[in-house]
Amino acid sequence: MWLDIVIVALFIFAGYAFLRLIGFQTSRLSRRTKRTAESLYPNYADSPRKQHRYAQEHGGSWSQDGGERR
Repeated sequence: MWLDIVIVALFIFAGYAFLRLIGFQTSRLSRRTKRTAESLYPNYADSPRKQHRYAQEHGGSWSQDGGERR
């Protein structure tokens, strides 16, 4: 009898702990930040020469301004 109560209590506690962990991760992953894709891109971009060569090999065109329309 006591064992049944302890097992049920452990299941309830495990469920509560899991939901709290998920809520923490969700709030952490969806918090506001000042970083944008544009500010991160230069850290991962190839050199302009490599980008131009890749565009030529794949039948496209490349421009220094990143394709922005003015």
